[in-house]
Amino acid sequence: MTGQRISILGIDIYYVSLGTGFPIVYVHGNTGSSRWFEKVADIPGYRTIALDLPNFGRSGALGAEPDIHRYADCLLAFIKALNLKPPVLVGHSLGGAVAQSLAVRNPEALSAMVLVDSSSPTGLITPRERHPVIEIMRTNRGILAQALAATLPTNKDAGFFEYLIDDAVRMNEKAWIGNAEALSRFDISGLTTSFAKPVLVVQGKADILITEEMARKTAEAYAAGEFRLIENSGHSPIVEVPELFKEILSDFLGRIMG
Repeated sequence: MTGQRISILGIDIYYVSLGTGFPIVYVHGNTGSSRWFEKVADIPGYRTIALDLPNFGRSGALGAEPDIHRYADCLLAFIKALNLKPPVLVGHSLGGAVAQSLAVRNPEALSAMVLVDSSSPTGLITPRERHPVIEIMRTNRGILAQALAATLPTNKDAGFFEYLIDDAVRMNEKAWIGNAEALSRFDISGLTTSFAKPVLVVQGKADILITEEMARKTAEAYAAGEFRLIENSGHSPIVEVPELFKEILSDFLGRIMG
């Protein structure tokens, strides 16, 4: 996967792409980057595209306070700039909230949505008393690594994990607290009926951030929503059990694209 750059709404955006065919756009979570999808990039018959959202990885800063809808606006502009057919949008964690924001406000812009251990339509509340811990993570790589490792309990690729930490520390300074606040105020629960296309909600049973109950409710919020539980994964099946995730995604694509 060769890195490329494009200017979106005046922001320098880094992205990677692999393959040819119908587009799948991968959207990472908090402290994440396009690298989180490296192990699930090869989906035969499809073109996969993973970007670093503004404020993350190798992309430029948002230029405003972090906000889920602003991230979604940049994502929509990115899809249009690449002249993609309405893609299948795969959002992980915070990226799932970004995907949902785009879907309910611009349902014509995508063909389907896959939410992987995603924030729900009502967001994810981070108590303000945890903000000091977030600040410690921002400035202390060791603490950050411990926190991220706890969300990936079945990961066995230590070398790849270090690359994920490398990208995490690139996150824009104001996004550390800003993203937590953005997710805390995110709420599209009254809009989910506007998106009637297929939605697959994937949940790692060992996830310590998103509960199975939360994930099931997210699936139920969408008219064509369905739920899939992965027994042997935590918060990130795309990293922990990538081959299984690709099987699940390919099965879903086969059913909805057929």
